[in-house]
Amino acid sequence: MNNITTLCFCFASLFIPSLAVDTISANHTIGDGETIVSSGETFELGFFSPGNSTRRYLGIWYNKISKGKVVWVANRVIPITDKSGVLKFDERGVLILVIQNGRVIWSSNTSRQAQNPVAQLLDSGNLVIRNENDRSTENFFWQSFEHPGNTFLPGMKVGSLASGLYVIISSWKSNDDPSPGPYTFEIDEKGLELVVRKNSVLKSRSGPWNGVGFSGLPNVKPNPSLSYAFVSNDREAYLAYDIINSSIPFILVFNQDGVLERLAWIDRLNNWIVYSSAVGDICDNYALCGAYGRCTIGNSPVCGCLNRFVPKKQTEWAREDWSSGCIPRTPLNCQNGDGFIKYYSIKLPESKIWAINRSMTTEECRMKCLNNCSCMAYTNSDKRGNGSGCILWFGDLMDIKQYTEDGQDIYIRMASSEVEKKENNTEQWSSHDESLDLPRFDLAAITNATSNFSFNNLLGKGGFGPVYKVWKLYKEGRSLELIDELKVESCYVSEVLKSIHIGLLCVQHSPEHRPSMSTVVLMLGGDGVLPQPQEPGFFTKRKLIEENKKDLNSTNEVTITTLDGR
Repeated sequence: MNNITTLCFCFASLFIPSLAVDTISANHTIGDGETIVSSGETFELGFFSPGNSTRRYLGIWYNKISKGKVVWVANRVIPITDKSGVLKFDERGVLILVIQNGRVIWSSNTSRQAQNPVAQLLDSGNLVIRNENDRSTENFFWQSFEHPGNTFLPGMKVGSLASGLYVIISSWKSNDDPSPGPYTFEIDEKGLELVVRKNSVLKSRSGPWNGVGFSGLPNVKPNPSLSYAFVSNDREAYLAYDIINSSIPFILVFNQDGVLERLAWIDRLNNWIVYSSAVGDICDNYALCGAYGRCTIGNSPVCGCLNRFVPKKQTEWAREDWSSGCIPRTPLNCQNGDGFIKYYSIKLPESKIWAINRSMTTEECRMKCLNNCSCMAYTNSDKRGNGSGCILWFGDLMDIKQYTEDGQDIYIRMASSEVEKKENNTEQWSSHDESLDLPRFDLAAITNATSNFSFNNLLGKGGFGPVYKVWKLYKEGRSLELIDELKVESCYVSEVLKSIHIGLLCVQHSPEHRPSMSTVVLMLGGDGVLPQPQEPGFFTKRKLIEENKKDLNSTNEVTITTLDGR
């Protein structure tokens, strides 16, 4: 009897929809409480309630992770108030989500009709609709990767696609509400750069792609974990990425504050952590300094005019209202022959009209701009090697940010008299380049300021300056001695010690070990464990030279004679 019961149970099990399948066919449905799982068991599709909400949504999340991160939501705008939701195909082969009264609250809304439609959840997290016997990606009728929410998954394309779709990433309103928030992450309509908008208003931009990266994101570089691809041509313009090391789940999430975060799942912590974050600084606020204004982190105030430009409204600049921007100190006169001055290492600007030609040489680009009085600047569209291609700007140049390195150079139109002044200045290292405008002091001023070079005014000599002292006290566990005795009781000692620690990270000898400014901001605001700093670069090399000086075969320390045996 027991054998008969077992046999009956096995036959009955065949008619229960399997929860392990990765597809939904025309005669199957998925109700609340049922799911499908991708073939590699990486992703799962079903109904869920976000955060503390009781509302129900159809979504996709990581399957084998205890805190399965939701990566896609179907009915973002219209939540379900009960558990009556059902996902199925209608008679036209369109995937629909219906509730108790038969109302359709979401659909794949494809104009093409499949003969034998199936919806399949791929191991990439992409939900696709295809004909049952056709697995070609080019023939998908619809895919969730082209209708994302706040998550940018590997293999997804964000931008203007050849299919005619314009794919953007949009923030959630809150952790409890996945409906579209105010922020969007997208490719601008010209197809040159990434932009963040708030309520459709431009908030920040990456600067155009230059063949290596985006000119306004110099810290975003190739790394061993991710590979990025930016494609921009006559047919499409999009950003995509892939994970090189697939053993660690990585995703990019556009959070409620309009910040793109790279999340990583750490098994030992049993949680998602923010691996990196594209947190901007004040200079990333769009057009903060107005036309021809330059924003420089570390300056006070951060806004200033480009060299050879002056504030358009001096009284407003005096109040630190820089929105009016700057104008050339010498008005342009195209008929009398303008020229160009080179400005170094900036985030390339934005203007109302751009033009790009990827086949031009640098000289062709220059002549194209010079012969058009409306052209205000030019540079290479690809800075690799000696540079190639051409970008032209027409109209005022906005949103310029200065970098100390890794930005891109640009040539800005200038009155011929300004260019001639530059050429005639024999003290400049090279013609047509932007002057650094460093202050100059004569010997009398320096002698007076240092009390005739008094030893008491010596800030540091060789390896024994203030950086060396901080490093020495830190290594000896005596960092507290750096704090003014009068302020020890009134300050947060832990915060001061953390600031000292981060400061030492910023002056490490090897540049690749130094954190970026965005990382420093995260370190200052976070509670994570900081890496141990290595020796500062401001004394180790000098110390090495001093130690080795005795080995030089030179009497004048200028020439060296090498003795060889005969």
